[in-house]
Amino acid sequence: MNMRDALKKRDNFLAQVRQFFSRQGVIEVQTQQLLDTPAADVYIDSIAMQVNKDIEKKSKYLHTSPELEMKKMLVSGSGDIYQICTVFRDNEQGAQNFNEFTMLEYYRLGFDMHQLMDDIVKLLDALEVRGRVSKLSYAQAFFEYSDIDILNTDFEALKVIARKYGLSVDFEWIEDLQIFLFTHLIEPKLKDLPLCFIYDYPAMQSALAKVEGQVAHRFELYMQGVEIANGYDELQEAEAYQQRFGSEINKRTVLGKVSVDMDKDFLSSLKNPLPQCSGVAIGIDRLLSQIH
Repeated sequence: MNMRDALKKRDNFLAQVRQFFSRQGVIEVQTQQLLDTPAADVYIDSIAMQVNKDIEKKSKYLHTSPELEMKKMLVSGSGDIYQICTVFRDNEQGAQNFNEFTMLEYYRLGFDMHQLMDDIVKLLDALEVRGRVSKLSYAQAFFEYSDIDILNTDFEALKVIARKYGLSVDFEWIEDLQIFLFTHLIEPKLKDLPLCFIYDYPAMQSALAKVEGQVAHRFELYMQGVEIANGYDELQEAEAYQQRFGSEINKRTVLGKVSVDMDKDFLSSLKNPLPQCSGVAIGIDRLLSQIH
């Protein structure tokens, strides 16, 4: 495909995205990209910038996601919103990982994660991305493809399993070994599935999703084995966010990573809880690369 055709393909794609949301009354927003606080996630690093060096020389951070800024809008009464933006991440490597890429993030009020998954299928259909849709819980995927009871197998037992496959066991936490096993034992099996949602992750992999019992109400969408989207039934209370941020910051300390501060501005915005909603981040570049 030549440059002109590639640009037209992308332009048409983004126009279709906007048309889809416009028909549903979901409003496009734009949030700031230079933030005062870096990302707290243990495995997502912000890119620091020095600004105003001739005035007060202050550090700012390019956003790794528009998530928290969009949630401030949701708390303030924005209703359903979406954003298409470039995000920036430091220390990224791999064939599918880049220091900057385009993200579509959107939130639907009153949706649980299954309703949001169905909505994503409608979005993909509007983009002429079609195929058999599969839904597998994280536990079901491990049962079917590796005969592992992932929710009831402890850290040491998982290490024994990993060694049998000749895989590393050099991990501090069980959730990292679970992710590693999923990457090596499950993801290759998903290549035969056109569109596959994996949902109800182990509670220790909750990120910013609600937890119920052993599982976190979050999902990822794979297209022929490539992860395209990551969605949550979103936390609502400031106390829950503070606990999750604190856990990630502590993990960064254990791993000797750059220390980060908690985003107190975001926490203070949650004096009233986030309305019940589900949200998703979709990698536009990855999605486009899978469309022929």
